[in-house]
Amino acid sequence: MKERRRRKRDDGAWPAPKADHDVVLHTRVVTDTGGGPDKTIFYSAPFLADTRYWLAAAYMHPPRDPGFASLRQRATAAGCPLIGVPDRGPLDRGVLRRMLNICKRYKVAVWHGHDYKSNMLGLMLRPFWSMKLITTLHGWVKHTSRTPLYYAVDRWSLPYYQHVIAVSDDLYENALKIGVRPENLTLLFNGIDEQRFARSGPAQSASLRAKLGTPPGRFVIGGMGRLSPEKAFDNLITATDQLLRQGHDVELWIAGDGDARPDLERHIAARKLQDRVRLLGFCDDTIAFYEALDLFVLSSLREGLPNVVLEAMSMSVPVVSTRVAGVPRLIEDGRNGLLCPIGDAEALAAAMGKALENLAWRHELAAAGRVTIQDRFTFRQRMDTEKAILDRVMGRGER
Repeated sequence: MKERRRRKRDDGAWPAPKADHDVVLHTRVVTDTGGGPDKTIFYSAPFLADTRYWLAAAYMHPPRDPGFASLRQRATAAGCPLIGVPDRGPLDRGVLRRMLNICKRYKVAVWHGHDYKSNMLGLMLRPFWSMKLITTLHGWVKHTSRTPLYYAVDRWSLPYYQHVIAVSDDLYENALKIGVRPENLTLLFNGIDEQRFARSGPAQSASLRAKLGTPPGRFVIGGMGRLSPEKAFDNLITATDQLLRQGHDVELWIAGDGDARPDLERHIAARKLQDRVRLLGFCDDTIAFYEALDLFVLSSLREGLPNVVLEAMSMSVPVVSTRVAGVPRLIEDGRNGLLCPIGDAEALAAAMGKALENLAWRHELAAAGRVTIQDRFTFRQRMDTEKAILDRVMGRGER
């Protein structure tokens, strides 16, 4: 009875797998409202709905974390069952028991990890529940004192996985270095549902601007992501300040939550930019956000291949980005976007100003960006490859 009450409180109703389907369980550790990998995980479920695979997600999260409710809403909207697994930290032995219970209840056929802890747990659980092991490497973009431990765990666990997916070239090369065999490794970029992320028209573009009181004709720059140091939103704010000092009528919107918000607020206040820089918090309507932008900027110091850049390009928003990780494989400088050095606020400002001053060129960049997504980075293309990996791991594809 106690276990049933705990399950109801933490996990909601247990979703029911489809009969005669192989269950794929995506697992990862999250805090607050999650991050980029959640978009890929949640939208994988409907894209594989017509196959013999049934997808669910089991997320380890701090007990009573208020951000988890948002994750559950997003998973429900996408059609992906999400199970919450309260996790009190490294010493919480109950996590292993709860994950084993989920594997047995769902008869999990494939464990799909998405971070060091889920990779380690998959190996620890396999002696007690027979299942195939797959992981996706998204990269450790947030560096802390524990980052070396994360890498050590992955070095130990990844060579034992049936298949490893890397979302960028650097992650692919690192996987090879730690002993993952080439035949068990795939470079698979993130993808976007280009039909969902498509610009509607001027009316939609004006709606969020009007709601936020942005004057007509003002140039709106946008950034999106977790508010943490590796995103370097402070550089983006500094670059925007430079444009304002040059006489440009611009406004910056940053969508996202995170621990760095107080630091960013101080950064904004020190430059007296409160009326030109808006920290919007978590954005649940990303389509409306992109519709309202004249330019999207990624200022990150570390990334894999960020979904936000793919989304902006799919929405026909011109993009300026640092040359981080997989982005140069996506953006050809000057053709479908603009690239600048990592960590250089002045170079970021120069690229933003270059795009700002040439309307016709911005339209060319935006159109070319949309074509790039349609040709090479659609979610359907990505999921066709992932299904082929699942088939191979389950013994249905070519060996």
